[in-house]
Amino acid sequence: MSVSMMSTFVKPMHPEGRKFVAIAAAITVVLFLLWEPLGWIGAGLTIWVYYFFRDPVRVTPTRPGLMVSPADGVVSLLEPAVPPAELELGDAPMTRVSVFMSVFNCHVNRLPAEGRITKVAYRPGKFLNASLDKASEDNERNGIAVELADGRKYGTVQIAGLVARRILCWSKEGQHLQTGERFGLIRFGSRLDIYLPEGVQPQVCIGQTMIAGETVIADLTGQAPACVGGIR
Repeated sequence: MSVSMMSTFVKPMHPEGRKFVAIAAAITVVLFLLWEPLGWIGAGLTIWVYYFFRDPVRVTPTRPGLMVSPADGVVSLLEPAVPPAELELGDAPMTRVSVFMSVFNCHVNRLPAEGRITKVAYRPGKFLNASLDKASEDNERNGIAVELADGRKYGTVQIAGLVARRILCWSKEGQHLQTGERFGLIRFGSRLDIYLPEGVQPQVCIGQTMIAGETVIADLTGQAPACVGGIR
């Protein structure tokens, strides 16, 4: 199957974005009626809103044991940390990989590794800059705990950011999801924390660009070495 030039630039939009694009388009029409230069600014805003809610097709690696990034963005933190208590993953530190999403990244979130969702937990909080370390503890968040086929568990936490005011998670407890399957979305600019199972080394480094559902974040089999310059 060939890739067309049109599909390279025009991506599908998540249904969550339709109402926002419609609102932006309506405002644009009014702006054009008031003054044409303002209308073109509105048109640019409408295009950006569509771009923000894009939901492109992703090709997830099929080799068993691979964990993929749950979000587009940049690895901003890589360190041991105790997972949120509401996920019931214990009080021992787990390797935490944080992926920061700017307002220009795709914000559809995907499951890192196939498994059964054992916990979905929302906690209200602040709206600090999502790139800050303390955002993991203080900001509004929604976390899911996932049990792998071998009984090990990991956690993925959606964290609201400075301008993010809505976390969406449409997955439910007891649901079984495949690697790379969509489980949620955050508006507008935020962060995802991934808590790796005990003994699993991250395959990414701070500053690395991630693609949700495609970039390998860890190898659950333990066969691959950790990324050089990884955990600080």
